[in-house]
Parts: sequence; structure tokens; C-alpha cells
Amino acid sequence: MTKVLIADKLSPAAVAIFKDRGVEIDNKPGMTKEELLAVVDQYDGIAIRSATKITADVIKAAKKLKVVARAGIGVDNVDIPAATAAGVIVMNTPFGNSITTAEHAISLMLALARELPAANASTQAGKWEKNRFMGVEITGKVLGLIGAGNIGSIVADRAKGLRMRVIAYDPFLSPERAQDLGIEKVELNDLLARADFITLHVPMTPETKNILSAEALAKTKKGVRIVNCARGGLIDEKALKAAIDSGHVAGAALDVFEVEPAKENVLFGNEKIVATPHLGASTTEAQENVALQVAEQISDYLLTGAITNALNMPSISASEAQKVGPWIALASKLGAFAGQLTDTSLTAVEIVYEGTASQLNTRALSQAALAGLLNPILSGVNMVNAPLIAKERGIKVSEVRRGQEGAYEGYVKITVTLGNGSTRRVAGTVFSDGRPRLIQVKDINLDAEFAPHMLYVVNEDKPGFIGRFGTLLGDAQVNIANFTLGRSAPGQDAIALIEVDGQVPDAVVEQLTKLPMVKMAKALSF
Repeated sequence: MTKVLIADKLSPAAVAIFKDRGVEIDNKPGMTKEELLAVVDQYDGIAIRSATKITADVIKAAKKLKVVARAGIGVDNVDIPAATAAGVIVMNTPFGNSITTAEHAISLMLALARELPAANASTQAGKWEKNRFMGVEITGKVLGLIGAGNIGSIVADRAKGLRMRVIAYDPFLSPERAQDLGIEKVELNDLLARADFITLHVPMTPETKNILSAEALAKTKKGVRIVNCARGGLIDEKALKAAIDSGHVAGAALDVFEVEPAKENVLFGNEKIVATPHLGASTTEAQENVALQVAEQISDYLLTGAITNALNMPSISASEAQKVGPWIALASKLGAFAGQLTDTSLTAVEIVYEGTASQLNTRALSQAALAGLLNPILSGVNMVNAPLIAKERGIKVSEVRRGQEGAYEGYVKITVTLGNGSTRRVAGTVFSDGRPRLIQVKDINLDAEFAPHMLYVVNEDKPGFIGRFGTLLGDAQVNIANFTLGRSAPGQDAIALIEVDGQVPDAVVEQLTKLPMVKMAKALSF
């Protein structure tokens, strides 16, 4: 039975989803790392929030693990490279707390503009410092978004409702999308120079780390106010303190910090700083939403193969999984076919998708093909880690998509280039019965089903071959279940694909290679 560990506290409704879907669960929030390491090998999936850390050693110990899903956006507590290398899918729930996080950013901006936290503390201390707290209006001010994705676009919408003018720096923001959002797309330096308020909505990457560095802060408009509800480390905290102390930056509102929990920080103790303890996603609605989403996502993947919000795999919906499933099986088997015939290093792989195959999720198909190709050569390769392994070994992978040109409505062709310059070519399709078929090997047309045990034979097309071949297998007690032939031209190279009832012994394969007219014989398994 499929088994999932809930390692952090989730809503009872999320627990109910797992049970209703027939997934066995162990609900054990608050485990120590040692406790986790002791039991993690029992589980197919793990559901977490921010507390549990899925490190490389945890992944190494999790022999059955297929998926880790984070209820929330940030996955800083998951070693994604280690998970990918181990073939473990990592998911998050980027939309369940988007509104909550966006609202928190707007709240912090308003609190910062009107100095509300300091005014509150002063008033509750019995003071009445009406003239001390002179805030600023936000109406008509320029809001600079660094990142205009899901959360950033919600912030933009709310800010426009507050009559702010919104500009955005986001390399992935298209002019059309900017127009739809009613915002102006700008370069970073332009944003820094023009924005009265800056709010950050980007993930932590090598490119975004300290995106507001001392140098960047020096380029900002004097009196700018900065909000960060995204990730600690996007702002150089020491540089921000210096900019506030100098009066260049009027203040900052921060929900995230470089080191969390932030029990101490260089920015603390300054009335110009509004600080909250990473509350961006912390509303009742958001917590419920992400918990429900993570339960559905894990269940969908483990039970149906549907992949949603994965960070190291292409997404495949439940309905798409049914449609693309036979083609994934085909791509995997074609790759395995080529891989089992490869006896030297690989340098390149080209995968051609024609007709109906070109309209599918070709990224998923390519990963399946790569996994099939590399698995006979390297152990532990699967759809998740195959692209990484291919890249590490310098294998160039390319895709070609085109409309229908031949007799088949759709097909997949894999061409493998070996280190000696030679190539291996194999093509297949999926018929209406949903079963993958082999339709071409070495540019020789044929029609064969894949079977658990097969023989692949290249021979000269001359009389007597089939008789001698069949006799040898009969003498060796190898039963033929199916026999498919194809040839390039009369009297030239021919290919035989033979389905047999069991694994063919190496000694029998060796005898086959010694038959007259036989150029190659190879036992295959699928």
C-alpha cells in the first residue's frame, strides 16, 4: 500500500483527503532528524511545511521515496539537487497562499507609510505624540515590483486599487502580460531610480541573492521605502541598515530575514524598521488551502501519475496523464531499446516528435526516453534525474517537433550518436489500443510489440536463416512467442525481433552470433 509521512502539522481536512484517497499515512509532526532518518525508508511520499528539513542524508536513507511536497511556496528546507539526483519529485503549492502573502505585503507597506507600529507602541506607553509620526500617502506614489509573477501580480492589482502607479522589473514578464496587468515593465536601474516604494516577489537564486545590494540601494530614490515578504537574503541587511541610518532609505518592512528564526538581527531596534516573523503565508485560509493542495498533489502523483507544481519535473495533469501515459511508456521503451544496444559512450541524443506526438508534453516524453536510454548503462536513472545525469556526462539532448509527414498519425524517433561517430535509430508509435509499437529500427520498417524478453538479431537476408535460427532456439528449449522480420532490401540487411517466454541464456545468444549470416544478436528486456 502507498504510504505517506506527514512530517509537519497539517489540517485535519488534509489528513482526511489522504485517507479518502486510500493512502496510508503516519501523522508524526515534530520529529527530530534522527527520528526521521530511522523511519524515512518506509515511505513513498513526505508532506512537509517549513520545519522539517529534507536534507541529502535524509533523501539517501529514503529508499522508497518518490515525492516530497511542501505545503507553501518556499522549498529552502529541501535539498532539491539531492532529490533530483535520487529521482525524487519535489513539489510546492505556489498558489494556495498567494493572496495571503500579497495582502501581507500591502499591509506592511501601509504600516510603513504611516509608521503604525511605532505609533502604536508610543500610544500604548501612555504618550500622545501626535506630531511625531508624520507618515506619507501612498496615493499617486510609484510602486516598484521586483518580480511580477503570481504574488507580484496580485500586489500590483491591489496597489492599483489604492491609486498607486506600478512599475515592474521581471525578465520573464512579457510586454503583453504587463499590459494586461496595467503596469509598466522597466529595467532594474530604472525601477530603483523611480520607485517611492519597492516590494520584492522573487525566489532566492544565485541571480537574485542581494539583488538590493549596497550598490543597488545607492541607486534608489532618496526617501524610498522597501518591503520584503519573499525571501531573506534578497536584501543585503547590513547595507540596508547603513542606508536607513544615513537617511537615504526612509524605512523598511520585512517579513523575512537572512537567518531565521531571526532572534537577533542588525536591523532590530530601529523604529524605521517594521518586522514580522515570516507571517506572509500565515492566515487561516492560506494554511488550510496549502494543506489541502499538498494532500491532493501527493495523492494524485502516487495514485495516478499526475504531477502538479513540481520543481524538478514537468507538470502532468490527471487527464493528461491518461493520454500521455502510453506515449511515456513508448518513449521509455524506445530509449531502453537503444540503450541496450549501446556498447560505447554517448555524445548526443535527438528525439523527433511527429504528428500527434508533437502536441503532447514532450518534455515529459524526453525525460522518459533519456531514463530508458541511460538505465541500461547507468544504475539508478529515472525520469526525474535523467536530464541531470545526461548533462553531467556531456550528452547533448535535442528535441524536434513537426507535423505529420508519414503514414502514422504520430510517432517518436530517437537517434543516438555514439562516441565513435556511429548512430542508433529507433522509432515507435502508439496505436488505438494504447499499446506502444516498434515501427522502425536502423531505418528498416517493421511492426513489433514490446515484450518482457526479446531477441534482437541483425542478419543477411538470405534463405535458410529462419530455419537455422529456429532450430537453435528449439534445441536450447527457448520458446518463441512472436516473430517479426524487416529488411532494407532483398538480399541486404534484415532485422528479426523475437519475443520469447523467458530470459535467453548468454550461451545461447553467443551461439546465435556464430550462425552463418548473423551479424549481431542481443537479448533485450523491457
